[in-house]
Amino acid sequence: MSATAAAAAASLFEALDKDGDGKVSASELRRCAAAPLDEEEAAAVLAAADADGDGLLDRDEFLGLAREAAAAADQQADDDDAGGSRRRCLRVAFGMFADADDGGRQGAAEQKEQCITPASLQRMLGRLMGANKQLQLALDLDECRAMICRFDLDGDGVISFEEFRVMMHDGLL
Repeated sequence: MSATAAAAAASLFEALDKDGDGKVSASELRRCAAAPLDEEEAAAVLAAADADGDGLLDRDEFLGLAREAAAAADQQADDDDAGGSRRRCLRVAFGMFADADDGGRQGAAEQKEQCITPASLQRMLGRLMGANKQLQLALDLDECRAMICRFDLDGDGVISFEEFRVMMHDGLL
């Protein structure tokens, strides 16, 4: 599971833990599940991941369940997408908006990863708007920051490929 996905799973755990006791009960899981779960289904989900047998999911158990779900989803995506053509298309689209210059956020020894910055988003949207100068001028850097903020799961102010993939997947459903 990527760092972005792990951060999203940790945030989800916090949202599910309505009473703040550091554990998710079957009733908390039922109230917050994307798909309706009956008591039996919620108990089965808990039982499958409840390593200490207390009938509740603590943070580590929940993150383990999230890792298993992410691995299963990745496997399903690989099965559905023979040859990875969908991922390659997403990489190309991401590359159009991304900026390899990360503004000095990483150390020199670390490999620079492409990301979509407010400036690179503004630049690409300006290109896409073409000759329409009125539209180009209307899109300022603060608006681009606001667009990025909506899908910036780890709060670093930029969109990584993983965040872009999640954004595109959610947008296509």
